[in-house]
Amino acid sequence: MFQNLKTAFSKTFDAISGKGKLKESDVLAAAREIKLALLSADVHFTVVKDFVERVSAQAVGEKVLSSITPAQQFTKIVHDELISALGKAHQPFDFACSPPLVTMIVGLQGSGKTTTAARFALLCKKIGRRPLLVSVDVYRPAAISQLKIMAEKCGVDFIDADPKTKPVKIAKEARRHAERFGYDTLIIDTAGRLHIDDSMMDEVREISKKVEAQRIIYVADSMTGQDAVKSAKAFNELLEITGVVLTKLDGDARGGAALSVKAVTGKPILYVGTGERIEDLEPFYPERMAGRMLGMGDVVSLVEQVQANVDQGEAEQIARKLSGGRVTFDDFVEQLKMMKKMGPLEKFMGMIPGFGTIADKIDPVTLEKELRRKEAMISSMTKSERSNPKLLNGSRRKRIALGSGVSVTDLNRFIKEFERYSQMMRKFSKGGMKKLFKGLTTQAFS
Repeated sequence: MFQNLKTAFSKTFDAISGKGKLKESDVLAAAREIKLALLSADVHFTVVKDFVERVSAQAVGEKVLSSITPAQQFTKIVHDELISALGKAHQPFDFACSPPLVTMIVGLQGSGKTTTAARFALLCKKIGRRPLLVSVDVYRPAAISQLKIMAEKCGVDFIDADPKTKPVKIAKEARRHAERFGYDTLIIDTAGRLHIDDSMMDEVREISKKVEAQRIIYVADSMTGQDAVKSAKAFNELLEITGVVLTKLDGDARGGAALSVKAVTGKPILYVGTGERIEDLEPFYPERMAGRMLGMGDVVSLVEQVQANVDQGEAEQIARKLSGGRVTFDDFVEQLKMMKKMGPLEKFMGMIPGFGTIADKIDPVTLEKELRRKEAMISSMTKSERSNPKLLNGSRRKRIALGSGVSVTDLNRFIKEFERYSQMMRKFSKGGMKKLFKGLTTQAFS
Protein backbone atom coordinates (compact mmCIF):
# COMPACT_ATOMS: atom_id res chain seq x y z
CA MET A 1 0.00 0.00 0.00
CA PHE A 2 1.34 3.43 -1.08
CA GLN A 3 4.75 1.94 -1.87
CA ASN A 4 5.75 4.77 -4.24
CA LEU A 5 4.87 7.50 -1.74
CA LYS A 6 6.57 5.76 1.16
CA THR A 7 9.75 5.30 -0.82
CA ALA A 8 9.78 8.92 -2.01
CA PHE A 9 9.06 10.35 1.44
CA SER A 10 11.71 8.10 2.98
CA LYS A 11 14.37 9.34 0.54
CA THR A 12 13.40 12.96 1.15
CA PHE A 13 13.53 12.66 4.92
CA ASP A 14 16.79 10.70 4.82
CA ALA A 15 18.39 13.48 2.77
CA ILE A 16 17.75 16.08 5.48
CA SER A 17 17.97 13.89 8.59
CA GLY A 18 21.77 13.92 8.67
CA LYS A 19 21.98 17.70 8.80
CA GLY A 20 22.30 19.37 12.17
CA LYS A 21 20.68 22.55 10.90
CA LEU A 22 18.51 23.17 7.89
CA LYS A 23 18.87 26.10 5.55
CA GLU A 24 15.92 27.54 3.70
CA SER A 25 17.37 26.07 0.50
CA ASP A 26 17.35 22.59 2.13
CA VAL A 27 13.69 22.90 3.02
CA LEU A 28 12.69 24.17 -0.42
CA ALA A 29 14.63 21.36 -2.09
CA ALA A 30 12.82 18.82 0.10
CA ALA A 31 9.49 20.46 -0.74
CA ARG A 32 10.26 20.14 -4.46
CA GLU A 33 10.98 16.43 -4.01
CA ILE A 34 7.66 16.01 -2.21
CA LYS A 35 5.91 17.84 -5.04
CA LEU A 36 7.39 15.45 -7.60
CA ALA A 37 6.47 12.46 -5.42
CA LEU A 38 2.84 13.57 -5.15
CA LEU A 39 2.54 14.26 -8.87
CA SER A 40 4.04 10.83 -9.61
CA ALA A 41 1.49 9.33 -7.23
CA ASP A 42 -1.29 10.75 -9.45
CA VAL A 43 -2.46 13.25 -6.84
CA HIS A 44 -4.66 16.01 -8.29
CA PHE A 45 -2.49 18.96 -9.33
CA THR A 46 -4.44 21.53 -7.29
CA VAL A 47 -4.09 19.34 -4.21
CA VAL A 48 -0.34 19.06 -4.83
CA LYS A 49 0.01 22.82 -5.30
CA ASP A 50 -1.86 23.66 -2.08
CA PHE A 51 -0.08 20.93 -0.13
CA VAL A 52 3.44 22.02 -1.09
CA GLU A 53 2.65 25.69 -0.50
CA ARG A 54 1.40 24.96 3.03
CA VAL A 55 4.38 22.75 3.86
CA SER A 56 6.87 25.29 2.51
CA ALA A 57 5.23 28.20 4.32
CA GLN A 58 5.51 26.40 7.66
CA ALA A 59 8.88 24.75 7.07
CA VAL A 60 10.87 27.86 6.18
CA GLY A 61 9.82 29.54 9.41
CA GLU A 62 11.89 29.79 12.57
CA LYS A 63 10.12 26.77 14.07
CA VAL A 64 12.00 24.41 11.75
CA LEU A 65 15.15 26.32 10.87
CA SER A 66 16.00 27.03 14.51
CA SER A 67 14.79 23.69 15.85
CA ILE A 68 17.12 21.30 17.64
CA THR A 69 15.69 18.49 15.50
CA PRO A 70 14.74 20.24 12.23
CA ALA A 71 14.29 17.00 10.27
CA GLN A 72 11.73 15.75 12.80
CA GLN A 73 9.93 19.08 12.74
CA PHE A 74 9.78 18.96 8.95
CA THR A 75 8.47 15.39 9.03
CA LYS A 76 5.76 16.42 11.49
CA ILE A 77 4.66 19.27 9.23
CA VAL A 78 4.37 16.90 6.26
CA HIS A 79 2.50 14.38 8.41
CA ASP A 80 0.03 17.01 9.66
CA GLU A 81 -0.60 18.30 6.13
CA LEU A 82 -1.21 14.76 4.88
CA ILE A 83 -3.83 14.34 7.59
CA SER A 84 -5.46 17.59 6.52
CA ALA A 85 -5.53 16.53 2.85
CA LEU A 86 -7.08 13.18 3.77
CA GLY A 87 -9.90 14.81 5.70
CA LYS A 88 -8.46 15.94 9.07
CA ALA A 89 -10.51 13.62 11.26
CA HIS A 90 -12.43 10.35 11.04
CA GLN A 91 -16.00 10.95 9.91
CA PRO A 92 -18.22 8.01 10.81
CA PHE A 93 -21.16 6.97 8.69
CA ASP A 94 -24.31 8.64 9.99
CA PHE A 95 -26.89 5.99 10.81
CA ALA A 96 -29.23 8.45 12.54
CA CYS A 97 -32.41 8.28 10.52
CA SER A 98 -36.00 7.10 10.76
CA PRO A 99 -36.04 3.51 9.51
CA PRO A 100 -35.55 2.25 6.98
CA LEU A 101 -32.29 4.07 6.25
CA VAL A 102 -32.15 3.85 2.46
CA THR A 103 -28.54 3.74 1.24
CA MET A 104 -27.61 3.60 -2.43
CA ILE A 105 -24.28 2.20 -3.60
CA VAL A 106 -23.21 3.92 -6.83
CA GLY A 107 -20.13 4.03 -9.06
CA LEU A 108 -18.59 2.80 -12.27
CA GLN A 109 -18.55 -0.83 -13.37
CA GLY A 110 -15.65 -2.79 -11.92
CA SER A 111 -15.10 -0.47 -8.97
CA GLY A 112 -16.33 -3.05 -6.45
CA LYS A 113 -19.87 -1.82 -5.80
CA THR A 114 -21.46 -5.23 -5.27
CA THR A 115 -18.72 -6.40 -2.90
CA THR A 116 -18.93 -3.10 -1.02
CA ALA A 117 -22.73 -3.41 -0.71
CA ALA A 118 -22.33 -6.85 0.91
CA ARG A 119 -19.48 -5.69 3.13
CA PHE A 120 -21.47 -2.68 4.28
CA ALA A 121 -24.43 -4.95 5.07
CA LEU A 122 -22.15 -7.15 7.18
CA LEU A 123 -20.82 -4.08 8.96
CA CYS A 124 -24.40 -3.01 9.74
CA LYS A 125 -25.17 -6.48 11.07
CA LYS A 126 -22.12 -6.41 13.35
CA ILE A 127 -23.28 -3.22 15.06
CA GLY A 128 -26.76 -4.60 15.70
CA ARG A 129 -28.71 -3.27 12.75
CA ARG A 130 -31.05 -5.30 10.55
CA PRO A 131 -29.99 -4.71 6.93
CA LEU A 132 -31.72 -5.78 3.73
CA LEU A 133 -29.82 -6.07 0.44
CA VAL A 134 -31.19 -5.63 -3.06
CA SER A 135 -29.59 -5.33 -6.49
CA VAL A 136 -31.14 -3.22 -9.24
CA ASP A 137 -28.37 -4.08 -11.71
CA VAL A 138 -30.44 -5.82 -14.39
CA TYR A 139 -27.84 -5.21 -17.09
CA ARG A 140 -24.72 -7.06 -15.99
CA PRO A 141 -25.10 -10.84 -16.33
CA ALA A 142 -25.47 -12.60 -12.96
CA ALA A 143 -25.12 -9.31 -11.02
CA ILE A 144 -28.19 -10.11 -8.93
CA SER A 145 -27.02 -13.68 -8.32
CA GLN A 146 -23.58 -12.42 -7.27
CA LEU A 147 -25.04 -10.18 -4.57
CA LYS A 148 -27.37 -12.99 -3.44
CA ILE A 149 -24.42 -15.33 -2.90
CA MET A 150 -22.52 -12.67 -0.96
CA ALA A 151 -25.59 -11.87 1.13
CA GLU A 152 -25.89 -15.53 2.11
CA LYS A 153 -22.21 -15.57 3.02
CA CYS A 154 -22.75 -12.56 5.29
CA GLY A 155 -25.95 -13.96 6.79
CA VAL A 156 -27.92 -10.94 5.59
CA ASP A 157 -31.42 -10.95 4.07
CA PHE A 158 -31.68 -10.36 0.34
CA ILE A 159 -34.48 -9.61 -2.14
CA ASP A 160 -34.15 -11.86 -5.18
CA ALA A 161 -35.51 -9.55 -7.92
CA ASP A 162 -36.52 -10.52 -11.43
CA PRO A 163 -33.86 -9.17 -13.85
CA LYS A 164 -36.66 -8.46 -16.35
CA THR A 165 -38.13 -5.87 -13.95
CA LYS A 166 -37.20 -2.20 -14.28
CA PRO A 167 -34.62 -1.02 -11.71
CA VAL A 168 -36.83 1.76 -10.32
CA LYS A 169 -39.67 -0.71 -9.69
CA ILE A 170 -37.30 -3.16 -7.94
CA ALA A 171 -36.03 -0.38 -5.68
CA LYS A 172 -39.54 0.84 -4.78
CA GLU A 173 -40.72 -2.67 -3.96
CA ALA A 174 -37.62 -3.25 -1.86
CA ARG A 175 -38.37 -0.14 0.18
CA ARG A 176 -41.95 -1.27 0.78
CA HIS A 177 -40.65 -4.70 1.81
CA ALA A 178 -38.18 -3.12 4.26
CA GLU A 179 -40.92 -1.00 5.82
CA ARG A 180 -43.37 -3.89 6.06
CA PHE A 181 -40.97 -6.36 7.70
CA GLY A 182 -39.07 -4.00 9.99
CA TYR A 183 -35.65 -3.70 8.36
CA ASP A 184 -33.85 -0.60 9.61
CA THR A 185 -31.37 -0.41 6.71
CA LEU A 186 -32.03 -0.92 3.00
CA ILE A 187 -28.89 -1.17 0.85
CA ILE A 188 -29.43 -0.77 -2.90
CA ASP A 189 -26.66 -1.95 -5.22
CA THR A 190 -27.05 0.04 -8.45
CA ALA A 191 -25.80 -0.69 -11.95
CA GLY A 192 -22.51 0.70 -13.19
CA ARG A 193 -21.09 1.60 -16.58
CA LEU A 194 -17.59 1.62 -18.00
CA HIS A 195 -17.89 5.41 -18.07
CA ILE A 196 -20.35 8.06 -16.94
CA ASP A 197 -23.23 8.48 -19.40
CA ASP A 198 -26.57 10.27 -19.38
CA SER A 199 -28.71 7.12 -19.16
CA MET A 200 -26.75 5.87 -16.13
CA MET A 201 -27.05 9.18 -14.28
CA ASP A 202 -30.74 9.54 -15.15
CA GLU A 203 -31.44 6.08 -13.75
CA VAL A 204 -29.65 6.54 -10.42
CA ARG A 205 -31.25 9.98 -10.01
CA GLU A 206 -34.71 8.53 -10.57
CA ILE A 207 -34.08 5.64 -8.15
CA SER A 208 -32.81 8.07 -5.52
CA LYS A 209 -35.90 10.23 -5.92
CA LYS A 210 -38.45 7.40 -5.92
CA VAL A 211 -37.07 5.59 -2.85
CA GLU A 212 -36.15 8.84 -1.04
CA ALA A 213 -32.57 7.71 -0.49
CA GLN A 214 -31.06 9.28 2.62
CA ARG A 215 -27.46 8.19 1.96
CA ILE A 216 -25.56 7.75 -1.31
CA ILE A 217 -22.16 6.05 -1.13
CA TYR A 218 -19.86 6.43 -4.11
CA VAL A 219 -17.50 3.47 -4.62
CA ALA A 220 -14.18 4.25 -6.30
CA ASP A 221 -11.37 1.97 -7.39
CA SER A 222 -8.36 3.62 -5.74
CA MET A 223 -5.98 2.06 -8.27
CA THR A 224 -7.48 4.18 -11.08
CA GLY A 225 -6.16 7.36 -9.44
CA GLN A 226 -7.45 10.57 -11.00
CA ASP A 227 -10.11 8.72 -13.01
CA ALA A 228 -11.71 7.68 -9.74
CA VAL A 229 -11.61 11.25 -8.44
CA LYS A 230 -13.09 12.74 -11.63
CA SER A 231 -16.00 10.30 -11.66
CA ALA A 232 -16.60 10.87 -7.93
CA LYS A 233 -16.83 14.60 -8.62
CA ALA A 234 -19.30 14.01 -11.47
CA PHE A 235 -21.53 11.81 -9.29
CA ASN A 236 -21.42 14.33 -6.46
CA GLU A 237 -22.45 17.21 -8.71
CA LEU A 238 -25.49 15.30 -9.93
CA LEU A 239 -26.49 13.29 -6.85
CA GLU A 240 -24.92 14.96 -3.78
CA ILE A 241 -23.15 11.87 -2.49
CA THR A 242 -22.77 11.26 1.24
CA GLY A 243 -19.22 9.99 1.10
CA VAL A 244 -16.74 7.73 -0.67
CA VAL A 245 -15.56 4.16 -0.27
CA LEU A 246 -12.10 3.50 -1.74
CA THR A 247 -11.69 -0.11 -2.82
CA LYS A 248 -8.52 -2.12 -3.58
CA LEU A 249 -6.46 0.15 -1.35
CA ASP A 250 -4.18 -2.76 -0.46
CA GLY A 251 -3.02 -2.84 -4.10
CA ASP A 252 -2.68 0.93 -4.53
CA ALA A 253 1.03 1.76 -4.77
CA ARG A 254 0.43 5.44 -5.53
CA GLY A 255 -2.24 6.93 -3.25
CA GLY A 256 -3.46 9.63 -5.64
CA ALA A 257 -7.16 8.92 -5.16
CA ALA A 258 -6.93 8.80 -1.36
CA LEU A 259 -5.14 12.16 -1.22
CA SER A 260 -7.33 13.89 -3.82
CA VAL A 261 -10.92 12.79 -3.38
CA LYS A 262 -11.74 14.79 -0.24
CA ALA A 263 -10.31 18.04 -1.64
CA VAL A 264 -11.95 17.62 -5.05
CA THR A 265 -15.42 16.46 -3.96
CA GLY A 266 -15.64 17.99 -0.51
CA LYS A 267 -16.99 14.64 0.70
CA PRO A 268 -15.25 12.38 3.24
CA ILE A 269 -13.77 8.96 2.68
CA LEU A 270 -15.98 6.79 4.89
CA TYR A 271 -14.51 3.32 4.40
CA VAL A 272 -11.69 1.58 2.55
CA GLY A 273 -11.45 -1.91 1.10
CA THR A 274 -8.16 -3.48 2.13
CA GLY A 275 -8.25 -7.12 1.09
CA GLU A 276 -10.08 -10.03 -0.49
CA ARG A 277 -12.14 -11.18 2.49
CA ILE A 278 -15.76 -10.14 2.94
CA GLU A 279 -14.74 -8.56 6.27
CA ASP A 280 -12.09 -6.32 4.68
CA LEU A 281 -13.98 -3.03 4.84
CA GLU A 282 -12.41 -0.65 7.34
CA PRO A 283 -13.48 2.78 8.62
CA PHE A 284 -11.22 5.49 7.24
CA TYR A 285 -8.99 7.40 9.68
CA PRO A 286 -6.91 10.22 8.08
CA GLU A 287 -4.27 10.17 10.83
CA ARG A 288 -3.71 6.43 10.52
CA MET A 289 -3.56 6.57 6.72
CA ALA A 290 -1.05 9.43 6.83
CA GLY A 291 1.14 7.27 9.07
CA ARG A 292 1.02 4.45 6.53
CA MET A 293 1.89 6.82 3.67
CA LEU A 294 4.99 7.93 5.53
CA GLY A 295 5.93 4.36 6.49
CA MET A 296 5.32 5.15 10.18
CA GLY A 297 2.92 2.27 10.71
CA ASP A 298 -0.58 2.16 12.13
CA VAL A 299 -0.63 0.56 15.56
CA VAL A 300 -4.31 1.27 16.32
CA SER A 301 -5.52 -0.49 13.17
CA LEU A 302 -3.19 -3.38 13.95
CA VAL A 303 -4.69 -3.69 17.43
CA GLU A 304 -8.20 -3.67 15.94
CA GLN A 305 -7.23 -6.48 13.59
CA VAL A 306 -5.83 -8.44 16.53
CA GLN A 307 -9.00 -7.93 18.53
CA ALA A 308 -11.13 -9.15 15.62
CA ASN A 309 -9.01 -12.15 14.58
CA VAL A 310 -7.11 -13.45 17.60
CA ASP A 311 -8.30 -15.23 20.71
CA GLN A 312 -9.41 -12.61 23.23
CA GLY A 313 -7.48 -14.16 26.10
CA GLU A 314 -4.24 -14.16 24.12
CA ALA A 315 -4.77 -10.55 23.05
CA GLU A 316 -5.49 -9.40 26.60
CA GLN A 317 -2.37 -11.19 27.86
CA ILE A 318 -0.22 -9.15 25.48
CA ALA A 319 -2.18 -6.01 26.36
CA ARG A 320 -1.37 -6.52 30.04
CA LYS A 321 2.33 -6.76 29.24
CA LEU A 322 2.27 -3.65 27.09
CA SER A 323 0.18 -1.63 29.53
CA GLY A 324 3.27 -1.32 31.71
CA GLY A 325 4.93 0.71 28.96
CA ARG A 326 7.92 -1.64 28.65
CA VAL A 327 8.32 -3.65 25.47
CA THR A 328 10.82 -6.50 25.18
CA PHE A 329 12.11 -8.51 22.25
CA ASP A 330 10.11 -11.48 23.56
CA ASP A 331 6.93 -9.38 23.32
CA PHE A 332 7.88 -8.54 19.76
CA VAL A 333 8.23 -12.22 18.80
CA GLU A 334 4.91 -13.09 20.45
CA GLN A 335 3.16 -10.41 18.43
CA LEU A 336 4.74 -11.60 15.19
CA LYS A 337 3.45 -15.11 15.90
CA MET A 338 0.01 -13.70 16.64
CA MET A 339 0.03 -11.75 13.37
CA LYS A 340 0.71 -14.93 11.42
CA LYS A 341 -2.65 -16.21 12.62
CA MET A 342 -4.44 -13.16 11.26
CA GLY A 343 -3.77 -13.53 7.54
CA PRO A 344 -1.17 -12.43 4.97
CA LEU A 345 1.83 -11.02 6.80
CA GLU A 346 2.52 -8.38 4.18
CA LYS A 347 -0.82 -6.73 4.97
CA PHE A 348 -0.12 -6.34 8.67
CA MET A 349 3.62 -5.65 8.54
CA GLY A 350 2.92 -2.24 7.06
CA MET A 351 1.05 -1.32 10.23
CA ILE A 352 4.12 -1.81 12.45
CA PRO A 353 6.22 1.33 12.96
CA GLY A 354 9.55 0.94 11.21
CA PHE A 355 8.32 -1.79 8.86
CA GLY A 356 6.18 0.28 6.50
CA THR A 357 8.63 0.38 3.62
CA ILE A 358 9.84 -3.21 4.08
CA ALA A 359 6.43 -4.80 3.61
CA ASP A 360 5.88 -3.17 0.21
CA LYS A 361 9.34 -3.74 -1.21
CA ILE A 362 9.49 -7.50 -0.89
CA ASP A 363 7.23 -10.37 -1.86
CA PRO A 364 5.47 -12.53 0.79
CA VAL A 365 8.08 -15.31 0.58
CA THR A 366 10.96 -12.87 1.10
CA LEU A 367 9.02 -11.17 3.88
CA GLU A 368 8.69 -14.50 5.67
CA LYS A 369 12.45 -14.99 5.38
CA GLU A 370 13.07 -11.49 6.72
CA LEU A 371 10.92 -12.22 9.76
CA ARG A 372 12.76 -15.48 10.36
CA ARG A 373 16.04 -13.52 10.30
CA LYS A 374 14.71 -11.17 12.93
CA GLU A 375 13.56 -14.09 15.06
CA ALA A 376 17.04 -15.61 14.67
CA MET A 377 18.63 -12.39 15.92
CA ILE A 378 16.35 -12.38 18.94
CA SER A 379 17.01 -16.08 19.59
CA SER A 380 20.76 -15.36 19.66
CA MET A 381 20.27 -12.94 22.53
CA THR A 382 20.43 -13.99 26.16
CA LYS A 383 17.30 -13.86 28.29
CA SER A 384 18.49 -10.67 29.97
CA GLU A 385 19.28 -9.03 26.61
CA ARG A 386 15.83 -9.85 25.27
CA SER A 387 14.27 -8.34 28.37
CA ASN A 388 16.50 -5.26 28.46
CA PRO A 389 17.65 -3.96 25.03
CA LYS A 390 19.82 -1.33 26.76
CA LEU A 391 22.35 -4.08 27.51
CA LEU A 392 23.20 -4.43 23.83
CA ASN A 393 26.63 -2.84 23.68
CA GLY A 394 29.16 -3.29 20.87
CA SER A 395 30.63 -6.61 21.95
CA ARG A 396 27.22 -8.14 22.60
CA ARG A 397 26.02 -7.03 19.18
CA LYS A 398 29.00 -8.68 17.49
CA ARG A 399 28.25 -11.95 19.31
CA ILE A 400 24.54 -11.82 18.41
CA ALA A 401 25.26 -11.01 14.75
CA LEU A 402 27.70 -13.93 14.53
CA GLY A 403 25.28 -16.30 16.23
CA SER A 404 22.37 -15.40 13.94
CA GLY A 405 24.37 -15.29 10.70
CA VAL A 406 23.80 -11.61 9.94
CA SER A 407 26.05 -8.58 9.77
CA VAL A 408 26.37 -6.12 12.64
CA THR A 409 24.89 -3.50 10.32
CA ASP A 410 21.78 -5.63 9.81
CA LEU A 411 21.49 -6.15 13.55
CA ASN A 412 21.90 -2.42 14.25
CA ARG A 413 19.18 -1.64 11.72
CA PHE A 414 16.81 -4.10 13.35
CA ILE A 415 17.51 -2.69 16.82
CA LYS A 416 16.66 0.80 15.54
CA GLU A 417 13.42 -0.54 14.06
CA PHE A 418 12.63 -2.19 17.38
CA GLU A 419 13.31 1.04 19.28
CA ARG A 420 10.88 2.90 17.06
CA TYR A 421 8.30 0.17 17.51
CA SER A 422 8.84 0.21 21.27
CA GLN A 423 8.42 3.98 21.44
CA MET A 424 5.15 3.79 19.54
CA MET A 425 3.81 1.04 21.78
CA ARG A 426 4.78 3.02 24.89
CA LYS A 427 2.89 5.97 23.49
CA PHE A 428 -0.26 3.90 23.27
CA SER A 429 0.34 2.31 26.65
CA LYS A 430 -0.04 5.73 28.26
CA GLY A 431 -3.61 5.78 27.01
CA GLY A 432 -4.20 2.25 28.21
CA MET A 433 -3.36 -0.60 25.89
CA LYS A 434 -5.92 -2.81 27.61
CA LYS A 435 -8.65 -0.37 26.57
CA LEU A 436 -7.45 -0.58 22.99
CA PHE A 437 -7.79 -4.36 22.97
CA LYS A 438 -11.28 -4.25 24.49
CA GLY A 439 -14.31 -3.00 22.61
CA LEU A 440 -12.42 -1.75 19.58
CA THR A 441 -14.67 -3.55 17.13
CA THR A 442 -17.68 -1.57 18.30
CA GLN A 443 -15.76 1.71 18.28
CA ALA A 444 -14.43 1.08 14.80
CA PHE A 445 -17.89 0.97 13.31
CA SER A 446 -19.43 3.79 15.33
